[in-house]
Amino acid sequence: MKLPSVLCSSLLCSLALVAGGSPASAAPDSDIPHLRRQGTATQLIVDGKPFVALAGELEDSTSTSLANLRRIWPALVQMNLNTVSPVVYWGLFEPEEGKFDFTLVDGAIQEARRNHQRIAFVWFASWKNGLSLYAPIWAKKDFQRFPRAQTRTGTAAEFFSSIEGYGDATRDADARAFAVLMRHIKQVDSRKHTVIMLQVENEMGMSLDSRDFSPVANRAFAGPVPKELMDYLQQHKDTLVPEFRQVWATNGFKTAGTWEEVFGQNAATDEIFMAWNCARYAGRVAAAGKAEYPLPMYVNAALFRSASIAATAGKPRESAGAPGIFARGGPMDDLLDVWRAGAPAIDMLSPDVYGANSFAATCARYSRSENPLFIAESSGGPGGAPSLLYAIGHDALGTSVYGVEFNLMRNDPANELGRVYKAIAQLMPQIVACEGKGTMASVLLYENGQVEKARLGDYTMSVGFGRDRRPGGSAPAPPASVRHAGALFVPIGPDEFYVIASNDVQMAVTFTPNTPGPPLVEVGRVDEGSFVNGRWVQGMSYVDHRTGANDAPLLLPAAFHRIDAHSQHNILRVQLYRYQ
Repeated sequence: MKLPSVLCSSLLCSLALVAGGSPASAAPDSDIPHLRRQGTATQLIVDGKPFVALAGELEDSTSTSLANLRRIWPALVQMNLNTVSPVVYWGLFEPEEGKFDFTLVDGAIQEARRNHQRIAFVWFASWKNGLSLYAPIWAKKDFQRFPRAQTRTGTAAEFFSSIEGYGDATRDADARAFAVLMRHIKQVDSRKHTVIMLQVENEMGMSLDSRDFSPVANRAFAGPVPKELMDYLQQHKDTLVPEFRQVWATNGFKTAGTWEEVFGQNAATDEIFMAWNCARYAGRVAAAGKAEYPLPMYVNAALFRSASIAATAGKPRESAGAPGIFARGGPMDDLLDVWRAGAPAIDMLSPDVYGANSFAATCARYSRSENPLFIAESSGGPGGAPSLLYAIGHDALGTSVYGVEFNLMRNDPANELGRVYKAIAQLMPQIVACEGKGTMASVLLYENGQVEKARLGDYTMSVGFGRDRRPGGSAPAPPASVRHAGALFVPIGPDEFYVIASNDVQMAVTFTPNTPGPPLVEVGRVDEGSFVNGRWVQGMSYVDHRTGANDAPLLLPAAFHRIDAHSQHNILRVQLYRYQ
């Protein structure tokens, strides 16, 4: 595609600003950020090494001003992030059709480089929170060329249609702009690798009805299920996500037919239909960008639905939940196969998870079908630290806290989340070496009486809320609505491991051997410390760390000393021994 002269001029100016030279002098770089498998895990590889993204996404309007980006960046540094996710707004990036403004993109890259951080841009284009709010005005007002989705009553929605054959012009305009963005990133960043991945769209789906009821959508729904989807289902029949496979099985595993013939006359079929069209739309946008510069790309899901498609498969559309509850067609965990079939250019289908009581289950569901686990949005503050630790211990290639620039002001003035980010960064070589091998462990506690079991080498741990019985000791854990806690355990050897614990609520850990030998286990020593330039620096040591007064052999974060953001040391090193 030949670029308009305005675009070419802007490209050259941006190259001089960001790269400091002419694009003609830039040598191609084949070692761009990419994904690879290690055991059962998928790792993000940056500059030839595994990289876990300790990320924060900026709030919706923060990235609309370069001056504002510069103002808030010190807070991002204080949070100990290694990755920042600014937004690229289609409407600001292409204010006039065919004319592009790279100012905000280049400014974010510059700030990240200045502060030794990476960038994972978020592309707010045809969708943001299920709406088309951040699309260019020239596209939104031309509803003949860029048609809207429609409800069954014929009412036009405040978002574009994703239906193939109806929303193609919108999709293609979105894809052209995204391709320009990726071409520009390649030209200014292919040597530096500041930009490591991108999110394509935001929380896609149909939120006002069970599906798009525009005339073209109705004809497509009454027509045959596309061959590409049917071929995928037949090729992966034995490994499909169980809930989706159940819906297909209920209708006899048909290999051809209309949507209702293959999946049934119910609400689930409407959502499967929308998932296919959303996947095709986002997949085409991603593919256009990857043709220019193939960085890893993901699509996020808003988890508003309370029941699986299997649970709604027997229900009529009108009884499947009030319109607007969730964006139907987004990459929900039971629709992973539909999205993988429709959008092969998308590398990860990533959830937005804000509730502690659903976090562990969501991680498990989004790790299915070999989908790499990346948490696209999560809570900040002290409540975000336990979830972060849990995800890292379950081989997530990263997590992203939403609205992270306001974390210190609104949610976490003590910077507990920043403390945990810092500790994880120090332990990163050990963490990435364990990924995919089943040797790490992590737990997440969120309600009274909860006990989580996890295997750590030769031991099985039981972790619950702790109680220190000494005078002035901590009380039992408060209700789940108030606080929760988590910990990450990384092995050193057969009887030794590192621990990073959230500091909000005390946890008690007991150990049971799972290999032959003496049956009793005790904690011999607990040291606090940190890694400085890759070398362990020890702080205080607790040989008799319990004084016979605690609930369990190990209390976290520590028996006597509460680690905090101002402490030099944020990691515990624990040694066990067995006896009889």
